[in-house]
Amino acid sequence: MAHTQTRRCEFSKQSRLKIIERDRGCIFCQRGYHIDETDGYGRELFEIMHYIPRSQGGLGIPQNGALGCKDHHMMLDNGNKGRREEMLEIFREHLKRFYKDWNEKDLVYSKWNF
Repeated sequence: MAHTQTRRCEFSKQSRLKIIERDRGCIFCQRGYHIDETDGYGRELFEIMHYIPRSQGGLGIPQNGALGCKDHHMMLDNGNKGRREEMLEIFREHLKRFYKDWNEKDLVYSKWNF
């Protein structure tokens, strides 16, 4: 059986469906955000991205996730070429549009919150 924190940081099927329905495609591609050289295949594969990473206790809730193509997700996670902060700002703006009271502190696992 998985540890409570591990379960809370994974996106459930219900959360994934809410994110997919809400975003309807890569949040970065929709804005025409820069993409490094690619064969184009990675832009056709979509993944759920964490705003606060699981490694930092980021919860698997829609307020902490967005849909991204594989190429943009890799750019965000690798943080190469100095684009991570800019991408996080776009991600943050995107989430704030949907969640009026959005707050980064609410996105991190705490055993006292559950």
